[in-house]
Amino acid sequence: MTPRTVYALIATDLDGTLLRGDDSLSGRTRSALADAMASGARHLVVTGRPAPRVRPLLRTLGSTGLAVCGQGAQLYDIGADRLLWSVTLDRDLAGTALEKIEAEVGQVYAAVDQDGVDGRTLIEPGYRMPHPHLPSVPVRGRDDLWREPISKVLLRHARLSDDELAAAARRVVGSLATVTMSGPGTVELQPYGVTKATGLDMAAQRLGLSPAQTIAFGDMPNDIPMFAWSAYGVAMANAHSELRAVADEVTLSNEEDGIAVVLERLFPG
Repeated sequence: MTPRTVYALIATDLDGTLLRGDDSLSGRTRSALADAMASGARHLVVTGRPAPRVRPLLRTLGSTGLAVCGQGAQLYDIGADRLLWSVTLDRDLAGTALEKIEAEVGQVYAAVDQDGVDGRTLIEPGYRMPHPHLPSVPVRGRDDLWREPISKVLLRHARLSDDELAAAARRVVGSLATVTMSGPGTVELQPYGVTKATGLDMAAQRLGLSPAQTIAFGDMPNDIPMFAWSAYGVAMANAHSELRAVADEVTLSNEEDGIAVVLERLFPG
């Protein structure tokens, strides 16, 4: 199926979607985005990474406008290096959610992303970062995770798959938090009701744009709300089956310039 209109807003996930596995942006994809923006479209990064973990990358990409970070919990002004909007996960509720999950599946290992443009990623003993190159700070125990306001909790389990852990967490967490799965080894708890769609909606309103003008690209279940909000959703060939099932189109993988393939069709340079 081919979109009938040229879109004014291009919303892209980062990991597994816009970026290759080494965090690079290919020349072809960079050129396709430049042609789209020369035609008047806006590019908006919508990522699960918190603002501090994405700031250097966005600058490398030459981004200066808005970015939706932290699974929609943060609206970040790249040029001004400040958060225009941020919502935190109540730490007492997060602790209760972890207790419920561990009562269901046994021990989990946790990390947190602290709130703010200089917030750190703290990891408790036993937690392994899914992206080892991203900076993190080990702490002595779980109590140390809750010292400062947080935007989300990241979970891992020694035996369960991501799908199994996410399903178990959803069964028991209820309205304590929103459970998302955003990549290999990345099951997360975030403020209840907050998704990429809520962050994207806020950013689009500031840009004077609407869902009908938006095309979205993603690869994981956390992108499902963004696809539901947007007029057209494109899943990468490497996407999770849950996202592929709701996509309007499946393009090539992130390693094969799948975003560029679609943008070149819509915005011929």
